[in-house]
Amino acid sequence: MKLILASGSPRRHELLTRAQLDFTVMSIDIDETPHIDEAPKAYIERMVATKAEAAVEQLNRALNKKLNDKQADLPESIIILTADTIGVLADGKTVLVKPADREDAYRMWQQMSDNVHEVWTAVQATHVAFSSKAANNPNHKPVLQVVNQQRITERTEVTFIPLTIEMMSNYWDSGEPADKAGGYGIQGLGAAWVSRINGSYTNVVGLPLAQTLALINKMQINDMQVNDMQLKEMPEDKAKVVNSLKADG
Repeated sequence: MKLILASGSPRRHELLTRAQLDFTVMSIDIDETPHIDEAPKAYIERMVATKAEAAVEQLNRALNKKLNDKQADLPESIIILTADTIGVLADGKTVLVKPADREDAYRMWQQMSDNVHEVWTAVQATHVAFSSKAANNPNHKPVLQVVNQQRITERTEVTFIPLTIEMMSNYWDSGEPADKAGGYGIQGLGAAWVSRINGSYTNVVGLPLAQTLALINKMQINDMQVNDMQLKEMPEDKAKVVNSLKADG
């Protein structure tokens, strides 16, 4: 199965690369504005689902273009990986997203100073494949459709040291906080603010790696089981042909 990371985050790309996975990257642009009174868990789950929908639409647009140009190279199935990371204050309600500007970052950091917050990451694996109509009818245009979706949410407690205005000013001026949930990067200069964590370190970076790998493996096993069931339901002569093609591949 082909794996696509639907994220422009260099940190998620680096983590998957460390796991020695073969994957491609797709950048997805969606509106990430939280809804009024939207709970943190509902927000990140909506984000990963919306990103997955946008990725499928983008893949289908690219597929149609290739078909029109007669250059289509069609994989049997694809796993699209989407993720979203936020910080959540100790009240369990206040969401910490990417800072809009210096003042917004200061506001968040003052609430996190000498306090505990949580980092939440939702990860969704979406298995897509070509519709059965396209497979059985050469006149039907191939379209990717969702076969299966599974999602996990990981939480990590992070404790900050007391922060001064000078510390916040220097950190903002470094340029590091601008594109990070909660306005800090634990893998960079922001590590100096963290006195302790309780939970997955890679989750704070932006992708709970061990849990994500388990999710991908689960999706691949499910795909194999579905394929085996489909073979059992096939007439014996067709099943032999499919198995011979797999052996040749």
